[in-house]
Amino acid sequence: MMPEVFAICTGLPKPFNGAEMSAIDKRPVEGPVTIRSFGIEGDMVADTKHHGGPDMAVHLYPHDHYAEWDAWLGGHDLLSAPAAFGENLMVDGLAEDGVHIGDRFRLGEALLEISQPRQPCWKIEHRFGRKGMVARIVKRHNCGWYFRVLEEGSAKAGDMLQRVETGHDQWTVARLFASLYDPAERADRGQLEEIANLERLCVPWREKARKALES
Repeated sequence: MMPEVFAICTGLPKPFNGAEMSAIDKRPVEGPVTIRSFGIEGDMVADTKHHGGPDMAVHLYPHDHYAEWDAWLGGHDLLSAPAAFGENLMVDGLAEDGVHIGDRFRLGEALLEISQPRQPCWKIEHRFGRKGMVARIVKRHNCGWYFRVLEEGSAKAGDMLQRVETGHDQWTVARLFASLYDPAERADRGQLEEIANLERLCVPWREKARKALES
């Protein structure tokens, strides 16, 4: 069964931590939206050094993780609303161990391709007001991922996210993330060489693998 996108969310930069701005606070959009190569129209990033660009055009964090987070946090108001983790697409039935780098999905008129896992940062912990979330993501590999946009087009809540092509089938998002971030599952030399040569993986993550090889 194809997963349904039950909310498409966008946000604009707002004060977040003193002078720091962030667009992690996203809200559902009513009706159709246009998905461009730079992202969803009406969605912006504040930190253009670490976020945004063609390889981080659309973010998905699996809604399947919300229940576990709710139990771990002892309940949290953010988890009762869409886009608690700043994601653009709210979807059930997809997780990091079931999708691969380079998988392609049709959403409405748009064609999306998984380009990289999401690297967790301090903003998640600041948003929830709880330390330890980044360490838990690293350990459990529940990082979410980004899409690049291969074909622009319109989409809306209620559309199906249809996988139309499998990418690097040996490299799920979970395995790729674990190989570069989880000390317990650190990639060996052969795996790092594989990662460095994954054509559909974004360049910064391939470079991270190359640097690890050099060191």
